[in-house]
Amino acid sequence: MVRKLLVILAIATAVLFAGIIAAKAQGKVPTDDEVNAVAKKLYCPVCPNTPLDVCETKACQDWRAQIRDELSAGWSEQQILDYFVAQYGERVLAEPQRKGFSSLVWMLPVIAVLFGVVIVWQVLRGWQSGRSRAPVNPPDPNISPETLARIEEELKEMK
Repeated sequence: MVRKLLVILAIATAVLFAGIIAAKAQGKVPTDDEVNAVAKKLYCPVCPNTPLDVCETKACQDWRAQIRDELSAGWSEQQILDYFVAQYGERVLAEPQRKGFSSLVWMLPVIAVLFGVVIVWQVLRGWQSGRSRAPVNPPDPNISPETLARIEEELKEMK
């Protein structure tokens, strides 16, 4: 009977220590670099155009502490970003989401570059075709060859 009691006590102790070790492993405190990696993707909802990782206001310090707590609780980076978007709107994201109306932010530069390439190509093609089709006007038959030769000599001297 005592032997069974000792075995049960040993098993209970082992389960207790295993639980404590597992709880400590899950409650791992994230480093500042891990917190700043998430905070860098967010802008301070209070300060204009200030990333959350460099903002020194009390509100930003509290939000970084909140990010640390959420990382400690096992939240993923995307879950944290989604939480801040739900609380403060998409304006807190450093990089707009690539869906809906916000996708224009990503598409407009590409469209502008393609449009510029097409315009440059059209201009260059126009210049090239303009050179090859230069009109050649025959000399006026009413002008004497001596006058034409004198005009050509004067033009050469002007160059």
